[in-house]
Amino acid sequence: MATSALAVRPNPLPTFAFPGLFYNSLVHNTQPHAAKKSWDVLVIGGGIIGVSLALALRKRGATVLVIERGEPGREASSAAGGMLVEYGEETPPALQPLALASARLYPEFAHEVEMESGMKVDLRDQGAIVFPENAHAADMQGKASFLSRQQLSELEPALADAGRPALFVKERSVDPRALTAAAIKAARHRGVDFSSGDPVVRVNLSDGRAGGVTTSKTSFLGDKIVNCAGAWSSAIPPYHLPTRPVKGQMLCLAMQPRELVKHVVRSPDVYLIPRSDGRLLAGATVEEAGFNKQTDSATMQRLHHAALALVPALRDARILEDWAGLRPGTPDALPILGATETPGCYAATGHFRDGILLAPITAEVMTAILENRKPEFDLSPFSPSRFSPA
Repeated sequence: MATSALAVRPNPLPTFAFPGLFYNSLVHNTQPHAAKKSWDVLVIGGGIIGVSLALALRKRGATVLVIERGEPGREASSAAGGMLVEYGEETPPALQPLALASARLYPEFAHEVEMESGMKVDLRDQGAIVFPENAHAADMQGKASFLSRQQLSELEPALADAGRPALFVKERSVDPRALTAAAIKAARHRGVDFSSGDPVVRVNLSDGRAGGVTTSKTSFLGDKIVNCAGAWSSAIPPYHLPTRPVKGQMLCLAMQPRELVKHVVRSPDVYLIPRSDGRLLAGATVEEAGFNKQTDSATMQRLHHAALALVPALRDARILEDWAGLRPGTPDALPILGATETPGCYAATGHFRDGILLAPITAEVMTAILENRKPEFDLSPFSPSRFSPA
């Protein structure tokens, strides 16, 4: 196991909280390369998944370096909508237990991040109004109730009369940009190290085991490496993770008044996500467009018109910005979580549309795996080995 020159930066947290795994990180390496620092865990990818994992590991006493190809938090995490959907029509059944558990963790997760960072993440619990495509299938485990027209009008007076069934769903939303920025600040405050603007090009192996990474400019030593690189995960050898970019475009409006829409509103054509500062997001597309993050006017017009159809009063709302992000998709639409076939190399990627929602539970189960503990959940449906040749 590589060792860490902790005399340079004392570890402010008790390492006994991370039993056994990181004992050697407290010992000076007397070998010739001792001057080069080593970390217990190298996390590839500075989005909300990677940063949440780094924060969880650091709280357990590990030394952690997050390596981000660009600016931490500026890819899919900052482009997301932030709906914390526990029971969604698009949630694969295998993912449901993790989605529910992560949603339940969110109040504590958000509170800890806010306390550590001194920043607000705009966690809202007003719930959502859903116009389901299949109303008869919208059971949602008792989390939803059908609304009469009068109830719908009382909850959201600005909504147009859709003339179709509507549900009220108990769920939360969060501002992903604020959350990711706060998580990064909290991680830095805890002593997580960051390297940015330098992509990882490969995981380095020694005697068949991962022992560090090489970037386009340098290299880093680490006992364990976790690929959290999202849509870019597949580009890091030696272990191929079949992620791909799935583009999503979004439009942001300024509501007048600022609480014109109070609840998340989801319809087959568009979803609307209000923020506490008066912004309203309208999204989002699902496009197979490679690594193209450009927006196009036709899509923005379609999203705008769909938003106006739901809330006619938005005709007076100023358009603030639009953007596109690249979600990490996988062949079976499930995340990739766990150890790879390469000893010392792990994956926590491929969260597709649920990266924000699944951040707390991903950090929890991956920390357990890295500590050689059995996770609380059955992660076999998400194993990297499911894509290995038979």
